[in-house]
Amino acid sequence: MTNRDNEKNYRERVSRVVATIVADPMTEHSLEDLAGLAHFSPFHFHRIYRSITGETIAATIRRVRLARAAQMLGNKVDSVTNIGMDAGYDSPQAFSRAFQQFSGLPPRDFQKKMNQAPTALAMDDAVQIVERPAIQVQALLHEGPPATIPHTFRRLIDLLADKLPIPLVGIVYGDMETGDGLKYFAAALLEDHATVSGLQTIHVESSTYALYTLIGPYTQINAAMNAFYGTWLPRSGYEPDNKPALEIYLNSPHDTPPEKLVTELLIPVRPIDTINLEKK
Repeated sequence: MTNRDNEKNYRERVSRVVATIVADPMTEHSLEDLAGLAHFSPFHFHRIYRSITGETIAATIRRVRLARAAQMLGNKVDSVTNIGMDAGYDSPQAFSRAFQQFSGLPPRDFQKKMNQAPTALAMDDAVQIVERPAIQVQALLHEGPPATIPHTFRRLIDLLADKLPIPLVGIVYGDMETGDGLKYFAAALLEDHATVSGLQTIHVESSTYALYTLIGPYTQINAAMNAFYGTWLPRSGYEPDNKPALEIYLNSPHDTPPEKLVTELLIPVRPIDTINLEKK
């Protein structure tokens, strides 16, 4: 077995653990059980997990629980207090502090923002039709549920080492919210078409895009895309083109507060062919 095969084997074993946490984040997962799932010794498993994912098991569980809480807040499935308790927090104050650190907003403000669906006029004002040239990126295929995409970006950053650029790029096929048909690449645009061992080269062809610029935490991306597709697109005179959508991260969460993160969301579009529609 080659070194690359060994690394893939380790990552697949850790991915089983992450998928188990994502599937049932409220279960009290013991270190011994998770290590057994990955077929590692419990004495060394946590160090292996942290080196591969870039975070501790406790941090993964906390992040997944808060992401689940964000979804529940957006869907108004329960009161803020009950959602916080469901996420494992003993008091509203503790939940509020943790959630604000995670999303950049207190739970009630986040819920209010998520439930303020943009009006058609507001989307008209916010969305631009732009032409973007072809680009060549170094990319890493995401493996696992959408909630673990941050792990793929951490691995990308590790592989890039001193070549880390800003912006980073997400290349999206399928539905990010449900994972249906999802194929996602974490990617970087490098100068002079440089290549990096362990990454694949992807050519993104030139296209016409509908561009919406999101200012705020990454937890708002799905809600923004839902409004983009559901509010703006049906009345725009455009339809999605048969190309991947793009997420372009213009600054870094490592040195930028969540509320000041800037992400360009790009849907490839083409004008609706009304003549051919009428013939059908």
